[in-house]
Amino acid sequence: MDNLTGDDVEEDVKNVLKKNYETFRSIYEKLISRFLGSFNLKTETEPNLEALITETKALVGEVAQTSESVNWDHSIRDPIPKLLAHIFGVWTLKNTQHLNVSRGIEASRAYLLMPHVAQVVAIFRILGIGYKKNLQLLKISIPKTKIITDDLINNLVQIGTGEGKSIVMAVTACVFALIGVDVRCSCYSEYLSTRDQNDFAPIFRALGVEKQIEYGTFNKLCENVLNEQCNLREKVGDMIMKNKNAVDVGIATARIRPKVLLIDEVDVFLSEKFYGGIYTPSLYLKDSSIKMLLDTLWQNRNLRTLNAVKASTAYQACASRFSNWIFLFEEAIKDMLVALRSFQSSTYIVQNDRIVYIEGESIVENVVRGYDTIWAYYYENQKGNISQSSLHANVGIIINCGAFSYAEMPHEFGFITGVTGTLETLSKSEKDILENVYHVHKNTIMPSVFGRSNRNYNSVNDVYAVTKSEYFMRIRGEIDVMRNAGRAILVFFESEDKLMAFYNSSDMSSIKETVQIITEKVSRKERELCIKRAATDGKVTLLTRIFGRGTDFICRNQQVLANGGIHVLQTFFSEELSEEYQIMGRGARQGDRGSYRMILLDSDLEWVLGADWEKEIPKITGSILYKSLNEARSERYESKCAARGVGIKQCRHDHKESIKFMKALSEGKMSIVISFLTEQNRGADIPVDTSRTLLLMDATGSMSNLLSAAKDTVCTMFERASAVLKEKKLPSDAFQMQFVVYRDYDCKADGVLQSSSWETNPTKLRSFMTNIHAHGGGDYEEAIEIGLWHAVQQSAEPEGISQVILIGDAPAKNSAAIDRDRAATGGESYWDKTKFRNPTHYTTEMRKLKKKNIPVHAFYLRDGAKVNFEQIAHETGGSCKALEINLPEGAESLTHFVTQELLRKAAGKQGDAAVALYEAKYVKKTFTS
Repeated sequence: MDNLTGDDVEEDVKNVLKKNYETFRSIYEKLISRFLGSFNLKTETEPNLEALITETKALVGEVAQTSESVNWDHSIRDPIPKLLAHIFGVWTLKNTQHLNVSRGIEASRAYLLMPHVAQVVAIFRILGIGYKKNLQLLKISIPKTKIITDDLINNLVQIGTGEGKSIVMAVTACVFALIGVDVRCSCYSEYLSTRDQNDFAPIFRALGVEKQIEYGTFNKLCENVLNEQCNLREKVGDMIMKNKNAVDVGIATARIRPKVLLIDEVDVFLSEKFYGGIYTPSLYLKDSSIKMLLDTLWQNRNLRTLNAVKASTAYQACASRFSNWIFLFEEAIKDMLVALRSFQSSTYIVQNDRIVYIEGESIVENVVRGYDTIWAYYYENQKGNISQSSLHANVGIIINCGAFSYAEMPHEFGFITGVTGTLETLSKSEKDILENVYHVHKNTIMPSVFGRSNRNYNSVNDVYAVTKSEYFMRIRGEIDVMRNAGRAILVFFESEDKLMAFYNSSDMSSIKETVQIITEKVSRKERELCIKRAATDGKVTLLTRIFGRGTDFICRNQQVLANGGIHVLQTFFSEELSEEYQIMGRGARQGDRGSYRMILLDSDLEWVLGADWEKEIPKITGSILYKSLNEARSERYESKCAARGVGIKQCRHDHKESIKFMKALSEGKMSIVISFLTEQNRGADIPVDTSRTLLLMDATGSMSNLLSAAKDTVCTMFERASAVLKEKKLPSDAFQMQFVVYRDYDCKADGVLQSSSWETNPTKLRSFMTNIHAHGGGDYEEAIEIGLWHAVQQSAEPEGISQVILIGDAPAKNSAAIDRDRAATGGESYWDKTKFRNPTHYTTEMRKLKKKNIPVHAFYLRDGAKVNFEQIAHETGGSCKALEINLPEGAESLTHFVTQELLRKAAGKQGDAAVALYEAKYVKKTFTS
């Protein structure tokens, strides 16, 4: 208790906590003795707990709850120590399998699962016990709907790795469920959520609260909360397929209980996947008349307008079959016609009779990129690469049913709390989000019950950056040291591809058969066996990064502990400090001995040091390596968080409109339903003189902040451009954009270039960028020639392109480097089977663009690219500027640069005037005197 820190942790507060803990412990001990005393170890598998459960429920009685807020006052708070004693009593007595009859009851108590003081005090703090006086809490400025009562306020508690976060979550969930509140326990991992729910299900069932407590990933929990109110896909699909002109108004699912959100690992709660992610429920309409319509469009690709399609028999069949909803079909047809012209520019591959896309370094099958994917199925079916059955199963009319922002969903909960191992590692931006957006005003840092950590690690001496020729050899050397010392070693890799590259290398050939691998593809049963074996003498385990969180590697081998315990080796530099802490925490748990080290591949540090990494590493190698990398990481992460805030603001409006639609659907308000579905599914009305801008971005390792900023700002770009064009009395949708990313030849044909379809809908571009990840590169120059080659190909299409916007931090390659890199990545025998079969050079493609009067506006992120980017811009008649994407205002600068060039083309003769209007409306003026 003396080492407890956090908000409001003063001597008088500690005394309150001590007093409450003493009350808890006294009652708990008596309960355990009482029920173990009547427990017959010979004839019963567990004690009879009926009386204990009845007493537990009687402590809370009947608590009246409203649907919007949690009823919590002193009558509930004051008995908390006693209530916790009873709940923990049920937990302990439900886990009596380790009792040994020969030892007697008292001696056997050492074999019971029992709570330690830190777990109990953590729950006290979560539940509002042990803070300053209530009046002081009420001075905090938060919305009235978020004040639960006089002393229960959104808060988080830090608990060390391996010190019982799961039991704290489960018992807290029981408290709320017993007073009539629904509880959602959010976790980053589906595997860990399922594990915890299964582990504590006997306790939940015994207390009769199993239906009120749900575990899941945060994304899944949010989707379930929305579907509780109205299953959008089911209701919209039924309405259209049955051609109804009215919504069936059933009995509304009234929320009779408030909801509490319990967060497991707050840094994941704030990650890009959630805080900035969007849930976009959509459905496929499939019917013989719909298939006939798609067939007609594919077979008559010369059809260019909606009116031309309307004359077809297939359209007439759909108009008759879906008379009440044919307006949605007409909007879909507009998108189909646009996609027919450009679907081949979207990068996909055919695998296992499916159209699949590359996301990061993985291939995903469940991604649909609008009608680009539909026409890709038709195209590959025509070539014989996709079967008829697959074509039938994977095509239809797409209906979008809204866009819900995950960042807005916590506001649906009456109370937010949780446990985490990384509260102290949060960035300033993350702390601001917690306090200002989610009103999490109180934090607690629990000291370890096991005392000072016995981890052997010093960031000055235990972090190395090595060359490619040394990398695998150094990792193998580390493994050999630990094996020879009779210790266990966990080696964490950034991805499965990198793990397997090491595992299959010659450096591992002599011990390959004895090494175990844990990845997402390993079955759950095999995974659990590997985890148990991982902490044994001389065992080597290779793991992907996701198992650096929440996976318990418990070492019970006393000889391994005596030899130094588990050694953790991390082979990549984490983008977030919190992940590094989590991986480190897989060893030296609960006071055990252990050690940690990093061996990093120097070229992998491009993402944090930038394109000049080769020049930077010699300057920081040695004692300041980790300090320098950590500072650079922090700077980049703050910038990325700032950009994410821009994206969330632009999603808020769509979220609110989607919530209104869902309510209207439940209440049968057809006018709102029709209006919303029309807007969500509005097709592209492409004027004849549409401006088409291709945004070409470097997506190698150093560019993660640019990619995040592009995703987070694209909707703002479109919104601002449309507003300016409207004000100039010009068509507000007179432009299209395509997002294209280029990398380097080491990413092979599937990764060296990726492109979206041509879009008038920014949400679709945002969705494309969500699945684009920075990787590859390694040397300095990048394959800009491939990106410019793609621009030339697009310019040859009937619609052509108006301009290219190039953004990167490294120059293009010379011819010798291109030949070298193609030879090193499969040679011409490999590249000859791809669309990049003919080597090219940036000057070749640059001249082709110049000949067509297509300007390239170049924005360089580092001075090393300046000369090359100026040349490309000058030769093609474009402009060239520096872009500081890693500054907090970097996302706003990107928005200005792209939108201004977009307007300059889209507004035609009024281009300069449109840019001037944009600057007056959106660019902040700075006065120096």
